Amino acid sequence: MSTGKVMLGVLAGLAAGAVLGILFAPDKGTNTRKKISKKGDDYVEEIRSKFDDFLGSITEKFETAKEDADDLMEKGKSKAQEVKHDVMNAVK
Repeated sequence: MSTGKVMLGVLAGLAAGAVLGILFAPDKGTNTRKKISKKGDDYVEEIRSKFDDFLGSITEKFETAKEDADDLMEKGKSKAQEVKHDVMNAVK
């Protein structure tokens, strides 16, 4: 399941919950608005936390790939130096 679909599902669920909460609320309007606001804040915090986790995961994967590329480049340079040395010895 893609992240976009999950986010869309969360937002749709939030909107549906808010509408149903308002329609069936036994409390006064001010209390209902406070509850909706608190739930909205909770959802925003949950989404923010998941986004931070996702961003951390992507950053970690990027750093690993960068280290692997650097290692590969160093091995390539080393191999090129070996070949150059062998060719120079063969020419002499």
